Amino acid sequence: MKLEIITPDKKLYEGEVRSASFPGSEGSFGVLDNHAPMIATLRKGAVELTESNNNKVQFNVNGGVVEVLKNKVIVLAE
Repeated sequence: MKLEIITPDKKLYEGEVRSASFPGSEGSFGVLDNHAPMIATLRKGAVELTESNNNKVQFNVNGGVVEVLKNKVIVLAE
């Protein structure tokens, strides 16, 4: 699935990932290929990605919103 992490200043990440986990405001959650559509708010914490080549990548966010729709994930991070 395609994932983008965008802050007010710049795009932090864009690429294909196998999975992603997020620090949701109501608890941590993960997203895999073909996940159901959703919108969730994020709290301060780490966004952890597993890229298509199995590399692990982590970004710290101070909050934000994540949208999952049609195998595309967009993170608007603070």
